[in-house]
Amino acid sequence: MNDRYSFLNGIHFKDIEFLYNKYKENPNSIESTWSAFFHGFDFGKENYKNVIKSKDIQKEFLVYDLIHAYRKRGHFFANTNPILQKIKKHIPSLDLINFGLSEKELDRYFNVGKLIGIGKTSLRNIINHLKKIYCQSIGIEYMYISDPEKINWIEKWFYKEKLQFSTEEKKFFLKKLNEAITFENFIHTKFVGQKRFSIEGNESTLPALEEMIEYTSYRYLTEEFIIGMPHRGRLNILSNFFQKNYSQIFIEFQGKEYKEKNFSGDVKYHLGFSNKRKTRKGRYIKLNLVPNPSHLESVYAIVEGITRAKIDITYNQNTNSEKIIPILIHGDASLSAQGIVYEVLQLSQLKGYKTGGTIHIVINNQIGFTTNPSEGRSSMYCTDIAKILMVPVLHVNADDVESVIRAIYFAIDFRMRYHEDIFIDLLGYRKYGHNEGDEPRFTQPSLYKAISKHTNSYELYKIKLEKEKIVSHNDIKNMEKEYENILNVKYNDANNIKWNVLNSFLEEEWKDTPIVFNNEEILKKVDTRFPIEKIIKISHKIFSLPKEKKFFRKTEFIFKKRLEMIKKEFVDWSMAELLAYGTLLYEGYHIRLSGEDVARGTFSQRHVVIKTEKEEEIILLNKIFEKQGKIQVFNSPLSEYGALGFDYGYAMCSPHVLTLWEAQFGDFGNGGQIIIDQYISSGESKWKIRNGIVLLLPHGYEGQGPEHSSARIERYLQLCANNNLFVVNCTTPSNFYHLIRRQMKLKFRKPLIVFTPKSLLRNPKCLSTIKDLSTGIFQEILDDPYVKKANKITKLIFCSGKIYYELLNKRESIQDEKTALIRIEQIYPLKMDDIKKLIDKYENKKEIFWVQEEPENMGLWSFILNKLGDIISFHLIAPSESSSPSTGSYPDFLRIQNKILKKAFF
Repeated sequence: MNDRYSFLNGIHFKDIEFLYNKYKENPNSIESTWSAFFHGFDFGKENYKNVIKSKDIQKEFLVYDLIHAYRKRGHFFANTNPILQKIKKHIPSLDLINFGLSEKELDRYFNVGKLIGIGKTSLRNIINHLKKIYCQSIGIEYMYISDPEKINWIEKWFYKEKLQFSTEEKKFFLKKLNEAITFENFIHTKFVGQKRFSIEGNESTLPALEEMIEYTSYRYLTEEFIIGMPHRGRLNILSNFFQKNYSQIFIEFQGKEYKEKNFSGDVKYHLGFSNKRKTRKGRYIKLNLVPNPSHLESVYAIVEGITRAKIDITYNQNTNSEKIIPILIHGDASLSAQGIVYEVLQLSQLKGYKTGGTIHIVINNQIGFTTNPSEGRSSMYCTDIAKILMVPVLHVNADDVESVIRAIYFAIDFRMRYHEDIFIDLLGYRKYGHNEGDEPRFTQPSLYKAISKHTNSYELYKIKLEKEKIVSHNDIKNMEKEYENILNVKYNDANNIKWNVLNSFLEEEWKDTPIVFNNEEILKKVDTRFPIEKIIKISHKIFSLPKEKKFFRKTEFIFKKRLEMIKKEFVDWSMAELLAYGTLLYEGYHIRLSGEDVARGTFSQRHVVIKTEKEEEIILLNKIFEKQGKIQVFNSPLSEYGALGFDYGYAMCSPHVLTLWEAQFGDFGNGGQIIIDQYISSGESKWKIRNGIVLLLPHGYEGQGPEHSSARIERYLQLCANNNLFVVNCTTPSNFYHLIRRQMKLKFRKPLIVFTPKSLLRNPKCLSTIKDLSTGIFQEILDDPYVKKANKITKLIFCSGKIYYELLNKRESIQDEKTALIRIEQIYPLKMDDIKKLIDKYENKKEIFWVQEEPENMGLWSFILNKLGDIISFHLIAPSESSSPSTGSYPDFLRIQNKILKKAFF
């Protein structure tokens, strides 16, 4: 017996008695398989003493070992692959000889049959039952799960009587399979050579999704689904499941121009869609397909963020909501290869990221673009990453539609009971190449020889139902003709439509929030004032520690200092940030702040979540007054790609929640670059998506080396066009305060990128007055507040960010009165007119400099030169170009900074 879990290998019967006694004390104290055995097998102590006298117990355990092997390895021998059967020989097999049993004992009765729900019965019946459960069209992996109760529930679910479908249900499955096949053939004929990423080979996905909404809506009263999927089968799902108008899809194939010229649009198989449709039983379900770029699994994080936002905001429920379910449809190659999958799976059970469990469906083509599984992953299954969560995986033959539906029912029941993820690996094939113009036989000639001879799932199921006399030949012909007529009518309608229309995703949620592109509206001043007496009142609420609680001494010192500053009517950066949140909460807005170490703040500056000595968590911002909004603050795991994607999805759900994501250091944002490039910067133009997410990226050169100096401002500026983003580098607490408030007071929503300070958090000059917060306004450009007579100024220095304070200190130290320091606070959109007016104000200036601490090839210089170079003659002062953002030597850093400052004034 080669199985390392064999129960008889080296186990003495006294050990069994010892295990049984431990089980009685605590079922969780022993290995889960033994616990399950003792739980299900009539193993009372008296009976045990009687049975142990006989050698029969040895045979009982041999059969139990066989049962265990089926549970653990049955999926290797299941009929799950419709194309490539028995390519790999699995050892050890499930042959009786490997378990010390023989065919002579097939008709011998064993008590251990009780463990699989069929009572005392023959070995033959036990094996037949095990094959029926574990080795047909569904192969289930679950024996790595450590919870005995969960294992018991899974087995009971599969041991119950096999699900029987009604005649009407079977006809419906056939109808959906016909739609899947006919839709693909119609497009193949009408739009020859165009990419469509056919679902053929996994057509059963369509009836599976239909049955999912049917089952959940009547059994669990589910109201909404958030679905993410790659391009494979997307158009078919959009038309035949989401019920997107066929004419609209045909227009997209025809390549007609968009009527709205402000949107670039996207290829048809990346677009999202939202709809409310009826189930067969007449219940209404909201369906949302999230737009997705070619970075396939990136949508995974977005789906989870949207779902969590709807749980929090729309359904106002806890995270184990049954009202809304996230569905992720994966490709096998991307699921096993892309790191975002691991990042988001690790979010799934965390307090700030739970969504009540996700149902994963893998459209398993058994191939990437041209890459075989042996080249695409090291694990046996593409779903092996699911085991980190210890949740079940079902491998299902995609040609067996009824088994696919059964797997769907199991997945739903498991998700609703345990609120955990569940994976269905739908093994099919890809009928054509990666796209319909690609030749797959270049690289997989044997596979595609087999595929070319294979009968599709529709034809297989049609034959089955004809044999069962559920449908006749005429029934089938009428069904096929009816659907073909619908497609032809919609095709003709499309020919008469002039313009393409970009359907907006989540349109209902954003119907009162316009999309704005014009400069006048974008740059319009926004009233962010707030009564000073209320600011002071809120300050005392959020900066006063509860007297009845005990806190760490340094925590008490920080909050005492904050109250002292309020008395003097000054605030530092962190106080201004918390007051921005406090005033918005007071006005009823909700806030979500997440990222690495945000609760305390990377630089021990924020302390929005404070802990008592007993580690009780307190958020004083939630204790301002009874009818206020709510702030949620979550430290994320050490993830940028997954966590940023999640929060972008969260912000996508509603214009009424301020969603902020902070990188531990600004350069860590490059870990989420795909989300920034494919969603944050371009989602509005491609998909008509509105999103107001705020990215807080600590930036500034302070001698901490290349990795903690630059948030790569230049990269974000390369993404700016058509007023798609706000990019800001504030230098005063009050400007940051008004910026955050402005984000929610705008009539529209744009992502906001904020380069936040590090050393300025405690710079004694980086202070603002409470009056600045109360009566001020966000200022895109800051003139020099220390210049008394503009006509005495002969030199203008333009800069942005922290370098301003170093220039200010240098100017003071040399008592320079001829240089003005002008700060660009909002870098994009750039207020050109204000800059021109400031330059004109200093009529005696002789030289104009741009000063930055970033190397010449980084920072703002290229952007400033591009925007202002034709109208302003700048001289650049910056470190020389470099491939690395900064030196790793602190003395070298000081030398470079001093050189910049010296050049600026001499």
